[in-house]
Amino acid sequence: MTIAAAVNENFANYSNYLIYSAMAVYTLAFLAHMAEWVFGSRSRVAITAAALTAPAAAPAIEVVQRGGGTATLERPKVVTRSSASDRGIPDGPGAAGTDADGDRYGRIAVSLTVLAFVFHLAAVACRAASVQRVPWGNMYEFSTTFGMVAVGMYLALLALKKRVRWIGLFLTTTVLLDLGLAVAVLYTDSDQLVPALHSYWLWIHVSCAIISGAVFYLAAVGTFLFLFRDYYEAALTAGRAVNPTWANIMNRLPSAATLDKFAYRMNALVFPLYTFTVIAGSIWAQAAWGRYWGWDPKETWSFITWVAYACYLHARATAGWKGRKAAALALVAFACFIFNYYGVNIFITGKHSYAGV
Repeated sequence: MTIAAAVNENFANYSNYLIYSAMAVYTLAFLAHMAEWVFGSRSRVAITAAALTAPAAAPAIEVVQRGGGTATLERPKVVTRSSASDRGIPDGPGAAGTDADGDRYGRIAVSLTVLAFVFHLAAVACRAASVQRVPWGNMYEFSTTFGMVAVGMYLALLALKKRVRWIGLFLTTTVLLDLGLAVAVLYTDSDQLVPALHSYWLWIHVSCAIISGAVFYLAAVGTFLFLFRDYYEAALTAGRAVNPTWANIMNRLPSAATLDKFAYRMNALVFPLYTFTVIAGSIWAQAAWGRYWGWDPKETWSFITWVAYACYLHARATAGWKGRKAAALALVAFACFIFNYYGVNIFITGKHSYAGV
């Protein structure tokens, strides 16, 4: 074995150790987030439909009449158009509720997530050093990098003072599943790529796909939680009985309107990048195979995913779709993205099959 080969093998081993270390710390972060939710349930945040949905009393206007008398006029009501999910209900206090212990566990969970992200980033960097290229040439590498970018996006939002700690439990759960699947099923030894993948478009096209997928994932979490919170708020405003335990969980989430807005903004923010991802893939296909588009399964499902997200954004912008219909369409679009990655790569044979698992 040459010195270069030995160094590459060492980097590969370091990458594996760091991935398992990251998984261990992500597990601790997951447990801390669970503790945050459990301790937060003790705060019993009280919310009543009447107090939340009753409009604020409009101040009266006193008018001085001729002769020195006064008359009181009521300020006219201003009617505004709003979505079905915008009921004037404020955001919940977060997973920790108003419990100090819950908040402490939440801050510990974020700190552990940062530490796990450092291990995760180092593992991806060591994988890149072991193969002497960007670390997203197969499904194992794509999965590990995708999880790292998703966590990085979440931490960036926290650094920007966005109140998104409620994502933490779902994120750590998903990343653990992603890394577990990567090391148990998708693992591939460090190796060089086939000639068709030796292109600078690998840097551009796949990196854009990873970033797009990470943001789409965060939006999907917001959309998923929106559906539950929206049904809860609908029951609340209608005066229907709600299970106390379920109500206690829902009360701590952001309002349905906030979750809906978060998901929409995240999807709208990254959609141009995903559009560029599809275009970059077609340019790379022309350079590698001599044609821009051939309706390969990966190309077809990339286009289906793009159309699904385009329909979602178009419906929001023109038809005024908000609420459950738009949320359902957004989740369908994200399901298309996931199938394009896992389903097409594993179950359907095409020109992209050389990437292997």
